[in-house]
Amino acid sequence: MIVVTGGAGFIGSAMVAKLNEKGESDILIVDELSTSSKWKNLVGKRFTDYIHKDNFIEMLLNDRLPKIDAIIHMGANSSTTEKDVDHLMENNYRYTKILAEWAVRKKARFIYASSGATYGDGSLGFSDDDAVSPKLIPMNAYGYSKQMADLWVLQNDLQNKTVGIKFFNVFGPNEYHKGDMKSLVCKAYTQIQEIGKIRLFKSYKPEYKHGEQVRDFVYVKDCTEVLWWFLNSPKVNGIFNLGTGKARTWNDLAKAVFSALDLAPNIEYTEMPEEIRNAYQYHTEATINKLQKAGCPVQFRSLEDSVKDYVQKYLHPSVNYL
Repeated sequence: MIVVTGGAGFIGSAMVAKLNEKGESDILIVDELSTSSKWKNLVGKRFTDYIHKDNFIEMLLNDRLPKIDAIIHMGANSSTTEKDVDHLMENNYRYTKILAEWAVRKKARFIYASSGATYGDGSLGFSDDDAVSPKLIPMNAYGYSKQMADLWVLQNDLQNKTVGIKFFNVFGPNEYHKGDMKSLVCKAYTQIQEIGKIRLFKSYKPEYKHGEQVRDFVYVKDCTEVLWWFLNSPKVNGIFNLGTGKARTWNDLAKAVFSALDLAPNIEYTEMPEEIRNAYQYHTEATINKLQKAGCPVQFRSLEDSVKDYVQKYLHPSVNYL
């Protein structure tokens, strides 16, 4: 059995779709649905059972589950504006620690989600070398909760027994429930339908023109290809960046959305909320040498091809799910 935590969420449900595509259906979905609409991400998926995340921990530690071969731990509170740090430490850090300890003890494959948010303002670069991790200073509590998990793995020498994935700016189908945490592609499509233009934040650094702040945008379909490779490469372990390795501007992303809709670009630059200005990243770009040296064969799609696939197959003319 393969456990996917956060299995109804964005990357988690996309991974379930990938597992189904590869013929896997003995899957246990672990999540917390509450009143969200992310249950829709499970419709049409093939899996054995669904268990609430709190019940799962209790059943796991008391050996009340069938044999588990792998845990793909994508579950987390991914809000970069979350203020409840106790919640983040419990939900993102301690939960990961419990699962990692259990998986290592039981010799089950363990793959967990870290984040590019651990790199903070990027002043120390974006290298996933283990020696760099202890020096990083995240800019928000979410990033810190993820860094705590990475540091715990390193402190306990588990980087040779587990896989940590530092996701950069992932976008794609199945993110519709994420509210303000949805990608710009998803938000931009709605803006175009409603007002005929895309709004981007102004820059407050003279070295960056408006909309020229850059991110490493990576398509969720490429991410699941990488996760599938790790799942089937049990001798490959460590903490790895997962991005394309090629930073692109917000303007590039906006223009790609217009192009996918065969429309001329119409971009408006708006003031950035003061509460996020001091914690805003102007440049992120994954260093993916470590992933490549590990032998990962995945070829990342271009930004334009990824956006076109997402917009034309999943957003337009209506929302579709992986």
